[in-house]
Amino acid sequence: MTQLGLPDDIHACLFDLDGVVTKTAVVHAAAWKEMFDAYLRERDGEDYRPFDAAADYDEYVDGRPRADGVRTFLASRGIDLPDGEPDDPPGAQTVHGLGNRKNELVLQKIRTDGVEAYEGTLRYLEAVRAHGLSTAIVSSSANCRDVLRSIGAEHFFDVRIDGVVAAERKLPGKPNPDTFLAAAEDLGVQPSEAAVFEDALAGMDAGRAGRFGYVVGVDRVGQTDALYAHGADIVVKDLAELGGTE
Repeated sequence: MTQLGLPDDIHACLFDLDGVVTKTAVVHAAAWKEMFDAYLRERDGEDYRPFDAAADYDEYVDGRPRADGVRTFLASRGIDLPDGEPDDPPGAQTVHGLGNRKNELVLQKIRTDGVEAYEGTLRYLEAVRAHGLSTAIVSSSANCRDVLRSIGAEHFFDVRIDGVVAAERKLPGKPNPDTFLAAAEDLGVQPSEAAVFEDALAGMDAGRAGRFGYVVGVDRVGQTDALYAHGADIVVKDLAELGGTE
């Protein structure tokens, strides 16, 4: 499988969505910042310390299920909020309330600006399919299916494990490997026969914890060293670098 830049014993490819297939990671980061900054300003006044859309996003939020991202970031600031209920109104002073406000913001941004795909990833997906490998999309987003449909990419994937499916099956999110393991099982392959494609540090941790055959880090924001430190076997800036897309 050298023409795809993968070991020969890889038979399936498991792709994250935001930052790997679509250019939505920056949209999510902006929505997290807007939500957290409003909350922190209300809580701490004008002396609040803003959410860092690069460092805080990468360390505490990126790749995690929405509620886990809220909890993890707030814990980094020594803040403990009640979970509340999944249908809490946006902005309620609960984990789910803040998470729902973030989701409201990101959907507004996507509706306003639309969604773009990484052309190198789409070409790589075509090559992977042409070589007979099975594929899955593995995302913590509950909006995954709608985003894939909006860019005409749903047909590239045999299996979808997203925030909706994870909730139905009670699968813990990244950095736990459970969603990737579920995708491999649904595709009928062992983890050692599957490659993980991720841009998030939590996704790297999940790939390593799941003992997957190959973990590809996708560096869109200049964090190559961190991706290797969290378990990447190789790091590329675009999946077209792996080959098979000419």
